[in-house]
Amino acid sequence: MHPDVEPRDKAWERRTELPLFYASLIFIAGYAVRVLAHKADHLWRDIAGLMVLLMWICFIVDYVVRMVLSRRRPLRFIRLHWLDTLVVILPLLRPLRMVKVHDAIQAKQDRPRRGLYERVITYAGLSAVLLGFSGALCVYHEERLAPDATIRTFGDSLWWVCQTLTTVGYGDITPVTPVGRLIAVGLMVFGVALLGAVTGSFSSWLIQVFRREDEKGPGGNESSPQAPF
Repeated sequence: MHPDVEPRDKAWERRTELPLFYASLIFIAGYAVRVLAHKADHLWRDIAGLMVLLMWICFIVDYVVRMVLSRRRPLRFIRLHWLDTLVVILPLLRPLRMVKVHDAIQAKQDRPRRGLYERVITYAGLSAVLLGFSGALCVYHEERLAPDATIRTFGDSLWWVCQTLTTVGYGDITPVTPVGRLIAVGLMVFGVALLGAVTGSFSSWLIQVFRREDEKGPGGNESSPQAPF
């Protein structure tokens, strides 16, 4: 293959990243209707369930097409793309692919590449918000009817997610079901890491700004690093 020719699997991924991101938003919206509108008319819940199923099929088709275009053996493809495999199995984890979505949006709009700190904060912040919302939906769905549950409303679930992601952990409400606790472990692993990336990048930017100001001294006119906001 000519070095200037883009591999077919990469070209497919570049063209489908944004449509699949919109599909993931539809998936989350449909799942939210299924979970939160449990007292609504069955017709709307069925429509939402159908949209969830259709979007999930889109994710699976995209995964299979990319595997075929890569010309790799299935097991090797799965090892190299373990995150994509996990996202196909659990579509609510698609916010973890936000970094590719962000780059696709930048390329589509032909904008200059943003600074490192800005990209990290944008990616990790949006991923943490969407992942936290998805986790709140899942926990509420599993916990609201469980015996001895302390998470009875979606507001309780959001409050618990905020505690978990920020590692505060008041302990006033906790999941009691096995699935709820498994979701909690996932939020602890991925969510805390994402928020840590945000705070770490912001702290590094501040340190760089203050170091640059100390180096140029009083009266200096050297420009400081670009703010991440």
